[in-house]
Amino acid sequence: MAKSKKAPAKKDAKKGAELPALVVTSKAKEYIKSKGLKTASESIEAWNCKMYALLDQAIARAAGNKRATIRPQDF
Repeated sequence: MAKSKKAPAKKDAKKGAELPALVVTSKAKEYIKSKGLKTASESIEAWNCKMYALLDQAIARAAGNKRATIRPQDF
């Protein structure tokens, strides 16, 4: 009988744990390279954490305005 693999548990972004990627790494690296720079491996993870923080702020603003839809002005 084969053991089933469990998906890793999601952890809070503020605790520095990995979350599902919101950033397409290859596209981000391609853009950075087009500007003449290199990408450190840690930078993509940091950018992903920033994206989660940005989305959390927009969600809080929309919820504070009693809306269920994120709008451009929430960013």
